[in-house]
Amino acid sequence: MALRKLILIGVAAGFVSFAGMKLPAHAASSVDVEADQMEIIDAEHKTIFTGNVVAKRPSDTIKASSMVVTSSDQKQADGTMKNQTDFVDAKGDVTVVTKNAVITGEWAKFDVQNDSMVVGGNVKLVQGTSTVLGQRLQVNTKTNRLQMSGGRVSGSFLP
Repeated sequence: MALRKLILIGVAAGFVSFAGMKLPAHAASSVDVEADQMEIIDAEHKTIFTGNVVAKRPSDTIKASSMVVTSSDQKQADGTMKNQTDFVDAKGDVTVVTKNAVITGEWAKFDVQNDSMVVGGNVKLVQGTSTVLGQRLQVNTKTNRLQMSGGRVSGSFLP
């Protein structure tokens, strides 16, 4: 049974600012998630989406076969508790689409609180007319650092 237009509060800040994006990673914008199945494991603060997962914000989209979202409760200055997304683990034909880039790989791990992501397995990064291929892509938007590693890296760069 497909879940349609599920707005998940625990994923609300769940996307890292991807390569080339200027949006703050912790911006309070909703994320619409569609999947064939969803399971919540409350004791572990995990939400598991499986089957044709598509997670969208107005500015970017993640597609994968499965996605595990891990969250935690954080005490606010006023004493209330707020749920925040800590990690997103996507597996199976992962595609990340932003306004400036398309990244594909076999898996991706997003560390939301540290504004970083790692994409692995036959990674392809396309930005405009430039393409870079490799096995592992690390992106840190706090330091504006992007690194492709894990064997031979190849690229085609056009101005």
